Amino acid sequence: MRKGEMTRAAILDVAITLASRDGLEGLTIGLLAEKMNMSKSGVFAHFGSREDLQIEVVKLYHRQFEQEVFYPSIKEARGLPRLECMFGRWIRQVTIEIASGCIYISGAVEYDDRPGEIREQLVTMVRTWQLALHRCALQAVEAGHLNADTDADQLVYEMYGLILGLHHDARFLKKAGSVERAQKGFDRLIDSYRNAQPLAAKKSSSENQKTNQKIAAKTAARSIQ
Repeated sequence: MRKGEMTRAAILDVAITLASRDGLEGLTIGLLAEKMNMSKSGVFAHFGSREDLQIEVVKLYHRQFEQEVFYPSIKEARGLPRLECMFGRWIRQVTIEIASGCIYISGAVEYDDRPGEIREQLVTMVRTWQLALHRCALQAVEAGHLNADTDADQLVYEMYGLILGLHHDARFLKKAGSVERAQKGFDRLIDSYRNAQPLAAKKSSSENQKTNQKIAAKTAARSIQ
């Protein structure tokens, strides 16, 4: 990286820490310049405006979330193993952010009724993550891990509810055992959709049934002869 790129990356690292703690609206050029021991004009030289800086922070947060949660999860087998890994790593990410804050969650509060580019970026990224969860849930149905009538939209909605509840209780109320409760809630949720007879077992049962029918047919033929 060139010196300018390194300086920009360093600014963003500090900016994302400040935004996680104080919210995106709490991120100011003056505070950032103070933390970086730079002039305001020096910070502005790397970002055209405060809004550009905020947008870059949102994008960096999303990339970090993907690296910590999404990409490691897709290494797991398609279906339920991958979905369980996604939720497990998501919980782990929340536990790290309990002390600092989640930009997705704080951003939703700050920009829920404020139109603009920052809101659009946040909405796009949250929807991208929800879509990944939804696709994974459908793959779990296709693999026979979850029931064929599983409502993927409802499943993702309840998963999100568990994470929001965890963030609220662990960060705001400082409740002990919040992580364990979130995990228990997810396990109970999955059990409500879990296929009692996995697809592999169904195939095996069907094959055994066909084999038994063939044996019975041969036996009957012999007895007639």
